[in-house]
Amino acid sequence: MIYRSGSDYLKAPRKRVMLFGMSGLGKTYLSNLLRDRGDWFHYSVDYRIGTRYMGEYIADNFKREAMKVPLLRELLMTDSVYIASNITFDNLAPLSTYLGKPGDPAKGGVPFAEYMKRQEQHRQAEIAATLDTARFMERAEEIYGYPNFVCDTSGSICEVVEASDPADPVMKQLSETLLLVWIKGSDAHTAELIRRFDRAPKPMYYQPHFLHAAWEEYRATHSVTEETCDPDHFVRWTYARALAHRQPRYAAMARWGVTVTAEEVGDVASAQDFDALMARAIDRA
Repeated sequence: MIYRSGSDYLKAPRKRVMLFGMSGLGKTYLSNLLRDRGDWFHYSVDYRIGTRYMGEYIADNFKREAMKVPLLRELLMTDSVYIASNITFDNLAPLSTYLGKPGDPAKGGVPFAEYMKRQEQHRQAEIAATLDTARFMERAEEIYGYPNFVCDTSGSICEVVEASDPADPVMKQLSETLLLVWIKGSDAHTAELIRRFDRAPKPMYYQPHFLHAAWEEYRATHSVTEETCDPDHFVRWTYARALAHRQPRYAAMARWGVTVTAEEVGDVASAQDFDALMARAIDRA
């Protein structure tokens, strides 16, 4: 770790932290809290993915849909309108919409081959955006004067690294430049995340072999074809399995850093609370 002890962290003139774990456990909450303090730069990997690396894919998808409408087609062909996504740290809907869900097109589904192509685009974008962290740390201090830096990772980071491999290039760079912090949820948190997802299922990134296996099992057990598969039902069915699949991968990443619980995160109400939590986590690692 880049900090030898909790005291070392507290005395450091530059605090560099990366938060990872399942979506909904407090990564963005902590990042916003630190950013509002005024001396922390908040780097959102998801925002970087959706703007720098997948922004063109997203905009092109909007344009394909717009071209189906005669009025919009005419305006687009004459460069009379401009179409772009409005992704923010708190609204990543354009990225989720582009990733899509496989299944019945009448229910908003996309062909499975197209779905997998977009998944691969996301994998490459996530790796690139995560590796950009080191460069943004330099930019944050050199250009804007921020001494402290928090990286708010995508929930799918565990899917694009091999934390059990000591030579994994992404893990090596991250561990050499930041304190890696796993926000670990309980079984109750997992159940709540599943309930929340069930109310509003959204597209996500998963490893290809996991998705292919899930797709085959789902179609077999539900007796559906690609064309008759309900996209929302498939992603709901897949989500709980994905959380179980991700848990050991997060745990492997945590061996490169420290672990805090979602309950501990819930008690953080200030930047001072955050620093104290980080110091405790380092000392007990």
